[in-house]
Amino acid sequence: MPLSRAAWVGVLSVVFLPAIGAAQERPERFERREQATEIPVTVFHSTQAANLPTAETLAKGEVLFEISHRFLPAVSDGADALWGFDGPVYNRFGLAVAATDRVMFGLLRSNLDDNLELNAKVRLWDRRSGTTSFMVGAMGGVAWNTQTSVPADDNESQAYGQLMLNVAFGSNVAIGLVPTLLHNPVIDDATSESLLLIGGHGQIYLSQHTSLFAEWIKSARRADLEFDSGTFGIELETGGHFFKLLLTNQPRMNPTQFLGGTPFDFTPDEWRVGFNVTRVLAF
Repeated sequence: MPLSRAAWVGVLSVVFLPAIGAAQERPERFERREQATEIPVTVFHSTQAANLPTAETLAKGEVLFEISHRFLPAVSDGADALWGFDGPVYNRFGLAVAATDRVMFGLLRSNLDDNLELNAKVRLWDRRSGTTSFMVGAMGGVAWNTQTSVPADDNESQAYGQLMLNVAFGSNVAIGLVPTLLHNPVIDDATSESLLLIGGHGQIYLSQHTSLFAEWIKSARRADLEFDSGTFGIELETGGHFFKLLLTNQPRMNPTQFLGGTPFDFTPDEWRVGFNVTRVLAF
């Protein structure tokens, strides 16, 4: 008996509707799965404060180039020295490369005594807890004066080791403590000594590209380097560049030099102008 039109519609519905529904349902193997992206822990934006290191490291393969100056005339010298800008300078050139995301190797040279340094830095640990971020790192270096007024002997090298303890509160405030062991701070002395000292620094990020920073290094007093080092200034960050403009009582540049103290008191009459420029390069 021939089927009616209504019957044919019913039969076709039973046969084809499940197939149509299956076609509309995306097979499980083709479903797009969202990958969980872990945001890296960041405390400071840069690998160094004014002088002290942070626990931050570069990404693997990145290279950091640095040029820094400390002008020797004091700002208080006034117009005769262009408020600190007209006169001799101590400078430092630096180069660092990231072997991994957590390990860096660096080379520094200051024109003060032609001090040459080799160093290594490692980020040991980091963690985020709510809006607070923590980071711990270690750094060590060995330095030599390649220009010295005394004959070379067994006491011609310097060394230091540091532990960097960093914490950020939200995205705007970060602080760091840097306990340091410094060996042979006075390179021309006949006898070597080792000093335990501590430095601290902090940074307030006003925006994504602008911040204020301050730093203090508590060091052992001696006749020619009797004062602690203090530094403050502003940092501008743009396109892989970090530009720090600062005032300081510490003109000495390399770690084994500035960690030993400064001959100038931290008073406005003794403040010097300085700047650090670093550039991160990715190849």
